[in-house]
Amino acid sequence: MAPAARQPDPEFQALVRSRYAGNPQGMTELGARLLVGRDAPHAPLDGAALIAEAAQQGDAGAWHYLAVLAATGIGRAQSWPDAFSALDRAATLGHTHARRQLAVLGGMQLDAAGVHRWLAPPEVRVLRESPRFVTFAGFLTPSMCAYLIERSAPRLVAAQVNDARGGGLRLDPMRTNTTAVYTLVETDLVLQLVRARIAAAARVAFDTLEPAEVLHYSVGETYKPHVDFFHASLPNFAEEMRTKGQRVKTCLVYLNDDFEGGETEFSRIGVKFRGRVGEALVFENVLPNGTGDMKTVHTGLPPSRGEKWLLSQWMRSKAQRVA
Repeated sequence: MAPAARQPDPEFQALVRSRYAGNPQGMTELGARLLVGRDAPHAPLDGAALIAEAAQQGDAGAWHYLAVLAATGIGRAQSWPDAFSALDRAATLGHTHARRQLAVLGGMQLDAAGVHRWLAPPEVRVLRESPRFVTFAGFLTPSMCAYLIERSAPRLVAAQVNDARGGGLRLDPMRTNTTAVYTLVETDLVLQLVRARIAAAARVAFDTLEPAEVLHYSVGETYKPHVDFFHASLPNFAEEMRTKGQRVKTCLVYLNDDFEGGETEFSRIGVKFRGRVGEALVFENVLPNGTGDMKTVHTGLPPSRGEKWLLSQWMRSKAQRVA
């Protein structure tokens, strides 16, 4: 995402400095809230500036956030070398989660110099052309898949669906699985590297990606037949598309395969897909004219044994606001 044109508000910054003088951890926490507008105004540039200042005062958490900001180019120019450097600094200052990420990335021999290879995904296999379905074997390593499961297990909540009538999200018996949603401040460098690889593989701009989700299905849990695109004929969805764009593509990365059942079924085209560990499936949700393709109706079938884990990444037709 390109740096925004405007600059942080100097009066606001001065007010924050006076309030949090000598408390970089407080400045970091406020900066994170401002980034995504959580119990605070939505002011990503001000949030990024506060986090950068807290980092200079030696706060390990601020350096961890700076790794994400450098990876995404939010509030500053995008830079993978700076992202890795910030993560290393956070780890040096004792940030436990930063150390865990460095261990995962080190095991993959992935550093700033190797990001260009990381963004060149493995060989693509075309399953069908209309609607277009492609897969990438070995898209993520087993260690990265295990890391995402480890991170997400304590964060699972009941999954929701988009409410076509009232707007927003709601619980619905058609979807009984659980999910961990990752806003910007809940991600880390590992997850941002995953998202960048997805964007490259799907050939979309990075800033069109919605927040990533890690999905979990226990035995019997399901997501009944649904589509990922928005129906323009429904008023709330029409407004959603006007402001945020259509969901044009979906990527599913299968994080484990030690379960039975649990396929992703596309009933209208006779496809049942069950990926191996680390395999990615990318499919297009819309027709060439931009309207939703009903042939992409799909079901998250329930596992009959074990637990199913996968990462879901939706992609839009417009750049997304920082969230």
